[in-house]
Amino acid sequence: MTNGTIFARDEDLQALRVKLALRRSFLFHGPPGAGKTLLLRALLPEFPAFLYCEKPSGNLAMFRSLAVALLERGNPRIARSAGGGGAQALAAKSAVSAKGIVMDALRDGGYGIVLDHLRMPSQSFAASVREVLGWGRTPVVAVAHSPHMEDLGYLAAFYPDRADRLELKNFTPEVAGEFARRAIERSGIQARNVPEFLERVLEVSRGNPGAILSLVAMASQPKYLAGDHIKIAPLYIDFRLNWNAPAR
Repeated sequence: MTNGTIFARDEDLQALRVKLALRRSFLFHGPPGAGKTLLLRALLPEFPAFLYCEKPSGNLAMFRSLAVALLERGNPRIARSAGGGGAQALAAKSAVSAKGIVMDALRDGGYGIVLDHLRMPSQSFAASVREVLGWGRTPVVAVAHSPHMEDLGYLAAFYPDRADRLELKNFTPEVAGEFARRAIERSGIQARNVPEFLERVLEVSRGNPGAILSLVAMASQPKYLAGDHIKIAPLYIDFRLNWNAPAR
């Protein structure tokens, strides 16, 4: 992001908006750090019927998260089940109980689900999603690094065609250069070797906005500064060893 807005993603935002408006299941994929979560969070307020589930590690986590989201939307079935306990009461539900009340609520229709940060979902998890797709007739937006088995797991079979997918790519070299320059400017870095650092950032990040922001943030740390120079080599090594893409 730059200055409170999403940088150079107007076309991607519109493509995602169109997909959500169609209310059909699809896979939203792209490399970690590209900005998938950032775009979703920007658009989901326009689509309040979509229930956002972050990092669903299994059936229990998914159905509890969906139950809380439905409670926040005032779903009467979930409200009755929670009683006066609210979200805490839902968090205490067993996997079977949480699944039952969520499926009943979804059967009423009108909802959609976003499953973000998927990491090779299991066969059991995929079976539950299949039930949601069938019984509840609820569109499911899966968010993963790629459409391949190692990322999408057993959900890969649900999105076999190109029409079922939307890809978010890294920035082009030109856009990445402008994004990196603005990030460095905002960081306040005044090192004499900023041009060399910028060149290395673009080489290492390959246009990934999350990587660019992480590299610039590292360069602002005292451990990577020597007088008026950025210590590019050790920064690069640490980045390669330790960087985990943020939720974007």
